[in-house]
Amino acid sequence: MNNLPVNNSPLTYSRYLRNTLVLGLSTAILAGLAACSQPEPTERAGAEYNLITADDANEDIGKYVLPQDTAILDEPNAEEIFYGKRLLNETKRLLPEHVGATMNCNSCHIAQGKIPLGDPYINSYNFYPRVMPRAGKEIDLAARINGCFNRSMNGKPIDREGPEMKAMLAYMQWLSQNTPKDQKVDIKNAGSVDESLVPDPVRGEKIYQVQCASCHGDNGEGIKDKRGDVVFPPLWGDESFNIGAGMARTYKAAAFVKYNMPMGIQTKGLWGHGGVLSDQDAIDVAEFFTHKPRPDFAGKVNDWPTVKKPKDARY
Repeated sequence: MNNLPVNNSPLTYSRYLRNTLVLGLSTAILAGLAACSQPEPTERAGAEYNLITADDANEDIGKYVLPQDTAILDEPNAEEIFYGKRLLNETKRLLPEHVGATMNCNSCHIAQGKIPLGDPYINSYNFYPRVMPRAGKEIDLAARINGCFNRSMNGKPIDREGPEMKAMLAYMQWLSQNTPKDQKVDIKNAGSVDESLVPDPVRGEKIYQVQCASCHGDNGEGIKDKRGDVVFPPLWGDESFNIGAGMARTYKAAAFVKYNMPMGIQTKGLWGHGGVLSDQDAIDVAEFFTHKPRPDFAGKVNDWPTVKKPKDARY
């Protein structure tokens, strides 16, 4: 039985969450909340990272402490922050008119954007605005989010001034824990792989079947729950990210795979912390799934207008 509130408004959800935090969530409700997201990294809440200057100086100038989500209740805009968290977890279900793929934001942002090397949101609020090579111009965080809706979600942008955008920005601002604009948390958004290695998609297919198919399907179709909501996203086909997404690039996808996948094998550390595949393994399997059929993206003709496009771009 699904006990989530029918009304998707942030106010209703916040009241619901306040009550359940006080009374204690049942196992069934926890499973429902987690169905479309990565698990909450409770074993890392309270983890400390160095603060450094935004120009990448290595000087330790303070500490960042990863907050517990229950601390959101102390914020004056708690309803908005919780709504943003929910939107990032359940994007496909809550914003179906804007999401063409069977994807959620947190399909790629591991553990709700809290894990180093798993595309965390921790520095996102202070990282923008900045000039991005693919766009060839300065963009702000709202534009970056809408870029993901256009590409990774194969969908349509949301209203920059609407409650959904403001809620997602509020969650990312809260996760930054008021880190000053001229500072950042000393974590990496993504790892790296040896881009001199030559991909072997035939070998990559074999790795996919052994390491990836149990979650993403024999044919890359992903897994949905009984309601049709995302459990594991599709890696190719009509319901996957389009060709303009960063994850459609071999080496970029390989770096994500190496440090975050496969999820079901880890015997220590967090779910999704990788460390199973070598650089060559990750590159081979990434070459295999990134070059499978997927939706086109008309806006690709405008990419990298001022710099040479990456060698793994498919267009």
